[in-house]
Amino acid sequence: MLSQIKSPDDIKSLSHKELAALAEEIRREIISTVGKNGGHLASNLGVVELTIALHRAFNSPKDAIVFDVSHQCYAHKLLTGRFGRFETLRQGGGISGFTKEAESPHDFFDNGHASTSISQALGLLKAREILGQEGKVIAVIGDGALTGGLAYEGLLNAGRDAKNLIVVLNDNQMSISPSKGSLSRYLSSLTMSIQYQSVRRAIDKIVSKMPASRFWQKFVFRFKRGLKGLLLSDNMFVDFGFEYVGPLNGHDIKEMESVFRRVQSLKKPVVVHVLTKKGKGYSPAEDNPELFHGIGPFNIADGSMEKFDAESFTENFSRAVVKLAERNPKVAAITAAMSKGTGLAAFARHYPDRFFDVGIAEEHAVTFAAGLSKGGLLPIVCVYSTFIQRSVDQIIHDICLPNLRAVFVFDRAGAVPNDGETHQGIFDIALLKPVPNLCILSPASAADLSLCLEWAASQAPGAVAIRYPKKSCPSELPSFSLPVKNGHGLLVRAEEFAPSLSARFNLESGKIEEPSSPRDGWQFKRVLIAAAGSMFSEALVAARSLLLEGVLADIYSLRFLKPFDFDAFFQAAKGYDALVVVEDGIKQGGFGEELEAEALRRDFRAAQVLAFGQKFPPHGSREQVLENAFLSPNDIRRAALGLLNEIK
Repeated sequence: MLSQIKSPDDIKSLSHKELAALAEEIRREIISTVGKNGGHLASNLGVVELTIALHRAFNSPKDAIVFDVSHQCYAHKLLTGRFGRFETLRQGGGISGFTKEAESPHDFFDNGHASTSISQALGLLKAREILGQEGKVIAVIGDGALTGGLAYEGLLNAGRDAKNLIVVLNDNQMSISPSKGSLSRYLSSLTMSIQYQSVRRAIDKIVSKMPASRFWQKFVFRFKRGLKGLLLSDNMFVDFGFEYVGPLNGHDIKEMESVFRRVQSLKKPVVVHVLTKKGKGYSPAEDNPELFHGIGPFNIADGSMEKFDAESFTENFSRAVVKLAERNPKVAAITAAMSKGTGLAAFARHYPDRFFDVGIAEEHAVTFAAGLSKGGLLPIVCVYSTFIQRSVDQIIHDICLPNLRAVFVFDRAGAVPNDGETHQGIFDIALLKPVPNLCILSPASAADLSLCLEWAASQAPGAVAIRYPKKSCPSELPSFSLPVKNGHGLLVRAEEFAPSLSARFNLESGKIEEPSSPRDGWQFKRVLIAAAGSMFSEALVAARSLLLEGVLADIYSLRFLKPFDFDAFFQAAKGYDALVVVEDGIKQGGFGEELEAEALRRDFRAAQVLAFGQKFPPHGSREQVLENAFLSPNDIRRAALGLLNEIK
């Protein structure tokens, strides 16, 4: 059936029995594809019936459906003509895991961050009103996204200024991690109103036996609204100026479709509260929705995932921060609805009184950390690099201006696989490098990360940011365990990471010696690859390739991106014929740009910076993202050879 769905119009004539079968087919397709490609599973399985009901009741794209975060848009993609390409989900050149305007007229925004839908929908609605365009605008927002302040800014504005806005609240008691705090308790109080639910069901049963007429439908609808106002008088949505409808069973297509059709006639903004089960229809995801929120490829039969020998930076940070807290009772950890994704779940188990999940509220997380710091604690704020963008003002104004002690940990820094433009962690360096009273570190390995975290915790006053990628840690080298020295990186010589290859190079004679050839071999050139720690693995592959081609390549791991001891670096760079700087951030305003300028000032002219340009990197594997940005190992190698060819 799914293969015959070319647009939402194709589901409008289906019977409810056929819709139920379609929902199960959609679930099977999502499970199968995510099992192979990875992606957001639990959230998408939970909104299958909701998405069908939305497309039955409304006429997309004339009616605009705006998904918040939009990681739950897989069923929407399948119902809007993308079934044929769905197997390419999140793959290079394939369809995105989020709504993407270039993909379909049914996608209105490229959404990957939370809490934006209400403001976007309100603006779109106002534009249509001014231009005289018809059509409804519907914002679909999860309960987790309501922990973000922007959602309330939108609600407050819409409540006084929107006549036809429809907000669908998808309530599954989850964001990425389980929803916590007063909002979660408040929504639970709405859903647990036994008196209202019991009376509502009794009324529906009576109405089902009455003659069908518009009079009775309007009468009953208004009566239930009045009853709800009596039993749910403290409803905050009503206080904001919205009509409130619900809670509804988010897996009952017929009920939701009926309500969606009714609310279209209301001349005021309305919130439709829908209850869904995250992971519905796939028992491993139902049992562990947090694990299956965003997941790599897995075994569909039992939900198991492949285990890797090499641990990730996230896993190593998880252990390091727990050890730090064991020794320092003043250490507190803060995250924004992603305790598992950032590796802080272990910290939360060991030190629940010192762990704070503030919801999808990065601005609050940073300013809250300022309060903890002022009170005498050492806050460690761990957030994905892409999401810390929302907190730049708070970092500047609330942490760095008063020069408070705090540690920021940016997971998923640099090239981020599969999630696309909205999730790339390439802006943190350029955004924060100009800020006073802030150090930026980029460790290259697990041991390096642990040392950097220890060093950051020892600094007072001042803030320290540590950034690392979403990838496995490289094999340890002796240099990675050297003590942290402010502003200094690590010079990793070829004999440390490739002893057999580097043995051919005679530094005294400047010639290459092959075991089977005389000592008077050929002359060789020397290249220094200065790489941010998160790019060490790529620099290592490039250096080994250059060694094979007769170029002696050493690596300077940029442990510090700010402050940076240029004198120490250029002292270490003496004797090299060329310098290649590799940075997994945008070039404009980044570290490499500053190092390149300093190299020219010091008359070290054979230098080139490789970094991200003025373009949002599309989704694909980490390797594809780096290749598209000309940051692959082969690009590093070519840059080095190009510089050497220019030397006369």
